[in-house]
Amino acid sequence: MTQDFNDVVYLTEEGLQKIKDELAYLKGEKLEELALKLQTAIAQGDLKENADYHAAKEEQGFVDGRIKDLEDSLRRAKIIQDVGPADKVRVGHTVTVLEMDEDDEYEATYTIVGAHEADPSNGRISNESPFGRAILGAKKGQTVSVQTPGGTLQLRIQNIA
Repeated sequence: MTQDFNDVVYLTEEGLQKIKDELAYLKGEKLEELALKLQTAIAQGDLKENADYHAAKEEQGFVDGRIKDLEDSLRRAKIIQDVGPADKVRVGHTVTVLEMDEDDEYEATYTIVGAHEADPSNGRISNESPFGRAILGAKKGQTVSVQTPGGTLQLRIQNIA
């Protein structure tokens, strides 16, 4: 069975550890905390109008969903290690682009990471974002278009590392 590109969750070693740590916390300490909250709320009596009980059940649903999401991500995880030659943009590469819009041009540097580790304000762009998808596979000197909420942005690949 081959794995579809969209089924892969790209992670660095650090990102993998963060997911494992969060999962351990949620399955251990957090579920114990929720069990105690539920136990306390049930002891208060009438569950129909018990706000503490309903809040704890809602939080439990959220935590259960998050656990399932993290476990699924771990199953589909692919560690970013040797990203390959810098002849074209791949996940794990750091890319310098010249951003060109109607009014201005400026240079910016981004690292292409998986969605779990994306942090655009710190230059970490998801491979699944419109920006990431637009530059994946591009070569140095190539210009690509990205559709943004503010309109179309032209990006020239200046450097790939």
